[in-house]
Amino acid sequence: MKPTSHRRDWLAGALQMASATSAAIALGLPTTRAAAPSETIRLAVLGSGGRARHLMRSLVNIPGLKIVALADVRDDALATTKTHLESLAPKSTRDLVIVKDFRKLLDQGDIDAVLIGAADHWHAPMTIAACQAGKDVYVEKPLTHDPREAKALLDAGAASKSIVQVGMQQRSMPHILKAGELIREGRIGKVHKVHLSWNRNQPRFTKDIPKIPLASVDWKAFLGSAPGQEYDPYKMVHWRWFWDFGGGIFTDLMVHWIDVAHGLLDLTEPLSAASQGNFVKAEGIWETPDSVQTILEYPGGVTAHFEGTFSNARLGAMITFMGTEGSIYCDRGAMQVIPDPGKTIKAEELILGKGRRGADFYDQPDGELIHILNWIKALRDRKQPSAPLQAGIDAAFAAHLANRSLREKRLVTNNPRKPG
Repeated sequence: MKPTSHRRDWLAGALQMASATSAAIALGLPTTRAAAPSETIRLAVLGSGGRARHLMRSLVNIPGLKIVALADVRDDALATTKTHLESLAPKSTRDLVIVKDFRKLLDQGDIDAVLIGAADHWHAPMTIAACQAGKDVYVEKPLTHDPREAKALLDAGAASKSIVQVGMQQRSMPHILKAGELIREGRIGKVHKVHLSWNRNQPRFTKDIPKIPLASVDWKAFLGSAPGQEYDPYKMVHWRWFWDFGGGIFTDLMVHWIDVAHGLLDLTEPLSAASQGNFVKAEGIWETPDSVQTILEYPGGVTAHFEGTFSNARLGAMITFMGTEGSIYCDRGAMQVIPDPGKTIKAEELILGKGRRGADFYDQPDGELIHILNWIKALRDRKQPSAPLQAGIDAAFAAHLANRSLREKRLVTNNPRKPG
């Protein structure tokens, strides 16, 4: 596949940035220039659940960045996250602002940027509101909960000039960017098939009703645009597996790898999706199936097959690009060029982290830190980061099309859309 100049420039620039950052991390050197007090990026965290707390491990160690505010509809989440932040950086919560309504923080002129870690159905509304308030944004994937949110997102981003990074951190991982270079050079011939997986064997299905009193939650605010319904603390905590708030395995996990396929093969959105799903253990507990697969067809003769389950860990989390001369395998810590039998292409291996093949997380590269640093550099330079709005929209759209096929139990086709 012949790359466009846009993808060529992105791959070259991103690889240079990721390699430099990885080297600095390995040597214990500063990973971004130290900012003067007047240049400190003051960050508000919108949605203070587990994902936000995980990212704080990187955020507190970045020079020139300070977490100054938290917003969440849950009192318990705010208290837990404040304690977590204190444990990471004891002095960091001295002047911390804590609110339930995130809009109060957007009105503050001394907040420069926001990190959005709320439930999926709030990603687009919060991003749009933050852009309209002139804030830069780091937002977790999937960027959209409904494809119709795309136009408003792009309009808000363009009008505000905000720098928006979507939390698809594989786009910043150096070994995956290296795989993109090899594909661009034609190392494995013409890529015509991509195999993606995110398989886990984890007991996530117990109906453990969290003891969170309604009085401590702004349930109406949590619902947002979702249909009105009685307070359900299980849904509020496990929102990923309910259609009103999340989109199951496709939006939660496939988005990561389909974005890699998009970025490295210069793809945007699928032409069709054929999906299947079933319940192995979560029937009656989740709305979304706990085992799924889909086949996505793309222009140029490329098909992508994704499989995901919570009841078998074979292959784990990985992507394999299949070409006419061989394949390139990537997971979150390794890249491998595998010649086909009888082919003479050069085999190659780049292993950055320690762990089992296909592990959810590796010790290296620290993809989240590299991705956040890419965003910080982009907002200081006022340039696009590695995973901008359009990339987030396209990756989420692939998951939405897969879910549409799943729910309608049929092949669904897509005429390449215009935003909105």
